[in-house]
Amino acid sequence: MKVMLLHSWPHDERMWGPQVRVLREAGFEPFAPRLYGRGSSIDGWAARLLDELHGPFVAVGASMGGYCALALARRAPERVVGIVLAGAKAKADEMSPRVYRNELVARLRENGVPDDFDTDVEAKDFAAAQEAIRDRLDLSGVAASFGGPVLVCVGDGDELMSVDEARELAETALRGSLEVFEGAGHLPSIEQPDRFNAVLLEFLEQWKT
Repeated sequence: MKVMLLHSWPHDERMWGPQVRVLREAGFEPFAPRLYGRGSSIDGWAARLLDELHGPFVAVGASMGGYCALALARRAPERVVGIVLAGAKAKADEMSPRVYRNELVARLRENGVPDDFDTDVEAKDFAAAQEAIRDRLDLSGVAASFGGPVLVCVGDGDELMSVDEARELAETALRGSLEVFEGAGHLPSIEQPDRFNAVLLEFLEQWKT
């Protein structure tokens, strides 16, 4: 089974290094694309990604990548057989986060990439990604109606998504489940890679051939 790994902001596809290695060893086919440089529409990213990976796959998304995973399921529910959302909401941004993203986009365009970012991504592409996050659709209905299994992962110290929000998302899905990572923040795959890998492999076991 193919597994599409979709990174968070401001990380890139390298964040999935530990998962790519483990998935290959377990007999899966990981695909970790770079989301930057694809414009300022998550729905547009999804359209292009569907042309880059053929056949059915499981979509695994962290934060921004989770929004893209849901966009993929919206566009091609017959190809997305399962979804893992890590620190990713299904709802669109409310007003306060939108204002913050506007300010962040302005800073990126004016000042460039912050010095503490370990990246080769250009400021304009970071800004476009924030615009894509800001303008994303509310895909709560997609998460609720998706026919395959949905695993929602959240750190109990996540400042952007509460455990209660994650639980509600998992409970509204037809085949949803919740995994809480105690002591983790927004990105459990980076903060607790060994446990995340174990949880991911257990979830993927249902497609093991």
